[in-house]
Amino acid sequence: MESIPHSPIPRHGLARDEVMNQLQAMKEHDQDWRGGRVFSLVYSAGDEVHELLQDALSLYSAENGLNVLAFPSIGIMQHDIVRNTATLLGADDPASGGAVEGYLTSGGTESLLQAVKTARDVARKDRGIARPQVVAAESAHAAFTKAADYFDMELIRVPVGSDFRVDVNDLADACTDDTILVVGSAPTYPHGVVDPIAEIAALALERGILCHVDACMGGFLFPFLAELGRFSEPFDFRLPGVTSMSADVHKYGYASKGVSVVLYRTHELARHQLFITSDWLGGFYASTAMAGTRPAGPIAAAWAALMHIGHDGYLELTRTAHDAARELRTGIESIDGLEVRGDPPATVMAFGATDPTALDIFAVGEKLSADGWYLDRQTRPDSLHATVHAGSAASVPFLVGDLRRAITSAGTQRTENRSTTYGQSR
Repeated sequence: MESIPHSPIPRHGLARDEVMNQLQAMKEHDQDWRGGRVFSLVYSAGDEVHELLQDALSLYSAENGLNVLAFPSIGIMQHDIVRNTATLLGADDPASGGAVEGYLTSGGTESLLQAVKTARDVARKDRGIARPQVVAAESAHAAFTKAADYFDMELIRVPVGSDFRVDVNDLADACTDDTILVVGSAPTYPHGVVDPIAEIAALALERGILCHVDACMGGFLFPFLAELGRFSEPFDFRLPGVTSMSADVHKYGYASKGVSVVLYRTHELARHQLFITSDWLGGFYASTAMAGTRPAGPIAAAWAALMHIGHDGYLELTRTAHDAARELRTGIESIDGLEVRGDPPATVMAFGATDPTALDIFAVGEKLSADGWYLDRQTRPDSLHATVHAGSAASVPFLVGDLRRAITSAGTQRTENRSTTYGQSR
């Protein structure tokens, strides 16, 4: 095992104040997201909401979400979160069929894992396919690769076009008799563009296969953008071919990590996600997601966020974030040598050099990092990635100003650090 400095369990426990002091000392090296300079990983609706989340987390810090018979309040909150998410994603529209069901998961990755596993189980049961295929764009989240690896499925990735969206004809060409699931993203994480979901759903309907829409980023964003008159593309259960969706409450729902929702068009599909057994000495065991024991604190915090922020609050948070994203895009596009990748309609975008031989965007990123900004780095092509949220909106003018200075400072320099780490664990 790699040698990593660690704190051994003390023989005599430390005083509370000492423990907290050590935690604060360790945290000093973390990104200061409260300052509005972190454009990844954290979504903030302001200090008041964070205080509420902390109180809710504390109130349910010991309860176990595995058993809602012992803790019925957790079941009530889960139902409310799932039902409200489903409503946002068209479940109440007659076109949805009126039977949308779903479950909470720990995050977007688990939601995608569950959707893929459900598709696999349907394929084995209904079509006798031993090793089903999933067809997705190369822009679809890495969790689809993880799911294929975990569940012994084949993932076929299709290239995206110059606009970073997938072409439905390419998806259709990649489908075979073993294809059980096609994927569309609303939006894609890398570039914030929206795949042609209506066409993808129609393809699935025509071929008799399942269609998952990854709205982990957009599930709590696009419904409110649509209400503001800023987004009009269909992407949810109002499209007949959409059979499952995922939406993260801990992104633009502004809840604590980690709460996501996975939804299915029908009761029959949803039931494939359940795990039930009694083949051991401990009695009947059932779970709706990967984990058994589940922390109840994040569930309570997600419920608290929905109830406290409310519909009108989400509308204003969306307006604030989208206004700032528009300002950032305008600022980027006003700088010679820079461009936004594709045409992102919401609050997620990637940008880079129009001529990578003249400007190294990663060198620019290092300059920004030295000024306290945190943006992800991507490749194919080299880009910086920004997720604008309500908590970072006010800092956008300062980011644009520092970006101009970083470009001047970087000049023709190139950095040897070409890493593009998004997720990492020691």
